[in-house]
Amino acid sequence: MNASIRAVVRTSMAKDITVIGFMRGYNGLIHDTHIALQRFSVSNIIQRGGTILGTARSAEFETEKGMAQAFKTMKKNKIDALIVIGGEGTMTGADRFSKKYRIKVIGLPGTIDNDLFGTDFTIGFDTAVNNAVHAVDQIRDTASSLERLFFIEVMGRYSGHIGLAVGLSGGAEDVLIPETPTDIKALAASLNNNIKKGKKSNIIIVSEGDEAGNALEIANKIKKILKEEYRVAVLGYIQRGGSPTANDRILASKLGYHAVMGLLKGKSRYMVGEINKKIVFTPLKETYTKKKKIDISDYNLIHTLAQ
Repeated sequence: MNASIRAVVRTSMAKDITVIGFMRGYNGLIHDTHIALQRFSVSNIIQRGGTILGTARSAEFETEKGMAQAFKTMKKNKIDALIVIGGEGTMTGADRFSKKYRIKVIGLPGTIDNDLFGTDFTIGFDTAVNNAVHAVDQIRDTASSLERLFFIEVMGRYSGHIGLAVGLSGGAEDVLIPETPTDIKALAASLNNNIKKGKKSNIIIVSEGDEAGNALEIANKIKKILKEEYRVAVLGYIQRGGSPTANDRILASKLGYHAVMGLLKGKSRYMVGEINKKIVFTPLKETYTKKKKIDISDYNLIHTLAQ
């Protein structure tokens, strides 16, 4: 997110536009907690993970009273437009707020889950995948030495995009994701076949939202069938932190720039994204009402290469 903030501020300054940043998202907008953002405010932040403005879920913004207070803050500070960065909840709130109070708003897709419709990749996704793959590489060394099954849980409560990317790039034997059914007996048979063929390491990537349960629950089910020793690793928030990758910095910078330019061209109630290397503007409502599908060919490829 910091790369986006930097791009928004620098682009705005080039167009003689004043920018302020609200702390902790919509909470800051409601309670008027903000800081002035100038050229040097965003110096040396492009390589930093997270966001200098902080972030938080805001149940208060979902209420009529909260939105009314947020609108008062905008009038008080003579704000012409909002640029918001976040996931489905952020886009939903921005759309409702803009429609009710006729506020100009542009959204930037900022979520590691990569589940927003209207962009090939979301800001943070590439960094999360790289963090997870690094962990998988290290775990594989242990898995090979101990000759045990490893079940590695990655984020993705409703979406398997992280699981697929980590599974393919990490050379996993299987990937369990919310979008596809999980057959425990078939998985056990496949792992048993791998063991008989002499595979010393078997790594299963499990999205936290898989229908069969979390990584520990699935591992226990497999052990009841195979009687094999296993280990479970839940990567959790390890995926979310750290210095952003070059791809994330580039994407965030592009989208931050085009968010400002879109507002200057009169666009509002859109999310700016990138599809097939081209900048696109998708109506906010579509970003949270339309389902972004996984690439099933990647899912099939993982199973082919795991033979």
